[in-house]
Amino acid sequence: MGKRIDFYDDPSGPKPNSLVPSVNVIVTNDAGDLLMIRRTDNDNWAVPGGAIDLGESIPAAAVRETLEETGIECEITGLVGTYSDPRHVVLYTSNGEARQEFSLVLTARALSGEPTPSSESREVRWMPRDQVTSLHMDRSMRMRIEHYLNGTDLPYIG
Repeated sequence: MGKRIDFYDDPSGPKPNSLVPSVNVIVTNDAGDLLMIRRTDNDNWAVPGGAIDLGESIPAAAVRETLEETGIECEITGLVGTYSDPRHVVLYTSNGEARQEFSLVLTARALSGEPTPSSESREVRWMPRDQVTSLHMDRSMRMRIEHYLNGTDLPYIG
């Protein structure tokens, strides 16, 4: 499996060669904990998410990606924001794709299921809100989660 490497405003980083509409999903349970995954491609913590497939709506992609990566069925409840900073480039070493950031971050509530790792998530767990930002994660993921936790001026457009 290839690696995912995030570059931000890095002149030595790769130039983007693709733009892929993607979703990230901040899923909460009844206790208010956030569903977090530890990615297999870079070992960082993140919320579930991935590319929107052709013929798929934004909410359907969010529900599918969450279920695939975590084993949790969810229902979409809102929008945290849009993230499209051209200074953020993600390199996928398996195929040389250098993707410019383009992500819609949604909120959801858990309906059923148990946290279950997948080929994309080596660890899946519910994390209390006050512990989430102490996890090791990329700066862009931390910013998205902090926008959600702070809850001001939502949705974020950037």
